[in-house]
Amino acid sequence: MKYSILNLVRNSFSYHENWQKAWSSPELKSEYDVVIVGGGGHGLGTAYYLAKEFGVKNIAVFEKGWIGGGNTGRNTTIIRSNYLWDESAALYDHAINLWEGLSSELNFNVMFSQRGLFHLAHSVHDLQEISRRGYSNFLNGIDAELLNQEQVAKKIPYMNMNGRYPVLGALLQRRAGTARHDAVAWGYARAAENLGVEIIQNCEVKGINVSNGKVIGLETNKGSVKVNKVGLVPAGHSSVLANMAGFSLPINSVPLQA
Repeated sequence: MKYSILNLVRNSFSYHENWQKAWSSPELKSEYDVVIVGGGGHGLGTAYYLAKEFGVKNIAVFEKGWIGGGNTGRNTTIIRSNYLWDESAALYDHAINLWEGLSSELNFNVMFSQRGLFHLAHSVHDLQEISRRGYSNFLNGIDAELLNQEQVAKKIPYMNMNGRYPVLGALLQRRAGTARHDAVAWGYARAAENLGVEIIQNCEVKGINVSNGKVIGLETNKGSVKVNKVGLVPAGHSSVLANMAGFSLPINSVPLQA
């Protein structure tokens, strides 16, 4: 179903109780060409673009919980690209380009609001840091504005500029903003399924079967699966699954309680 003003009005007469499910809950098949482990924004995005841009068929996404219930739903809401290093800035600026058209492409409101982002400087060291980052952004063609104290006060007149931590200046990126990350996961899930991707929730990978250095299958709490290729996209759990496949990543997964 395509979301539109017409459908919103039509469903309002039934108190929005008759919308069809955004994605289904298929049974686990015995074999897939590609399995993406991790049903967050990155995992679902990977499945979506494999299907959309490369025409890959018979893809499944395995999520040990529910869609939008993992790290994706706990991320900060800030979207920006004013990073210092060239590689990071290029990657995140490409991401902003995707964000700007994502709701339209997925036909799902990801609540992306480009309201701008101020990085405030409270010390001389902070001023030096944002200046260094701002000039790096200029060189990479990324929008960034260095503001002095007077300019910040003019743009944010209700902020106390001379409190315990006085504001000396700021780095402003106007294209930056906020989004609802679990909505991103829901949007990608819906769009990916429309392209034939199967989304298997509550499906935890317990083991990875390897033969002659090649992954040939997965063991899950729902059963065994043959697979030609596996993408590991389970956020902080990546090193745990990598160990199951017999190789190590240069990161450690550590439980965090905030």
